[in-house]
Amino acid sequence: MDQRIIELYDEYTHAPLPRRVFLARLSRLAGGTAAATALLPMLENNYAQAAMIAEDDSRIAPSWLSFGGATGMVRAYLAKPQGKPGGEGKFPAVVVIHENRGLNPHIQDVARRFAAEGFLALAPDFLSPLGGTPGDEDKARSMFGGLDTNQTIGNAIGAIGFAKSHAASTGKVATCGFCWGGGLSNQAAVHSPVLDAAVVYYGAQPAAADAAKIKAKLLLHYAGLDTRIGAGREAYDKALSSAGVEHATYVYEGANHAFNNDTNAARYHPEAAKLAWERTKNFLKSALA
Repeated sequence: MDQRIIELYDEYTHAPLPRRVFLARLSRLAGGTAAATALLPMLENNYAQAAMIAEDDSRIAPSWLSFGGATGMVRAYLAKPQGKPGGEGKFPAVVVIHENRGLNPHIQDVARRFAAEGFLALAPDFLSPLGGTPGDEDKARSMFGGLDTNQTIGNAIGAIGFAKSHAASTGKVATCGFCWGGGLSNQAAVHSPVLDAAVVYYGAQPAAADAAKIKAKLLLHYAGLDTRIGAGREAYDKALSSAGVEHATYVYEGANHAFNNDTNAARYHPEAAKLAWERTKNFLKSALA
């Protein structure tokens, strides 16, 4: 697909552009309204493809719950490994932080993937203060502008504390965030001294001066074609090195922003996603041991 179309969609999802403006510009790039309409299914997420790990997979036990955060009760999806017969056992915890589409079926599936690998996975709905993630993606996207940044970070800190103290947790906890959630995963590392590790998929970097506050180990994934987020990569890497923060940075050449999202045909990059996932699993198993 024309890279200009990918970049337009990225602008639509992050600037954000009104949908009518996005569609008008897409029509011009695609060569007409009919061509633009044909492209939309490739650009927009298809959650029918979301379930890599089924809800009834015998390796996991998913459930819904709420925990206390800076804004009150925050709804969350919990995926727990079954462990021993009867479900006993303690597991390192991962707080899975969603993209700017909210806690959708894809992120729920990512939580189940972590659980299938032996992690206690907690996926909070950070739109809970505004009523929770709606079914309409455009509405969900527009709601993020109504979130208070400090309170949102406070809700992430609440999620870390909940995961750390959960009866099925070893007490070791990491965050793993994607896109908007990648930025929040970075902020969680800045603001939580008890966080053991953070994984960031193409997320906005914090201020360079904040790097010295980070105690967690970091794993940072960037898409080679993502010039928006990639613009801050080298400065952040330098700040982390200067502060003595243990971190690993990987750039996936030929991959676009959101390359891990396998429900998005236009941006999903199977090779990059597979390699990043293997690195993520190995990093977390080591960092949370």
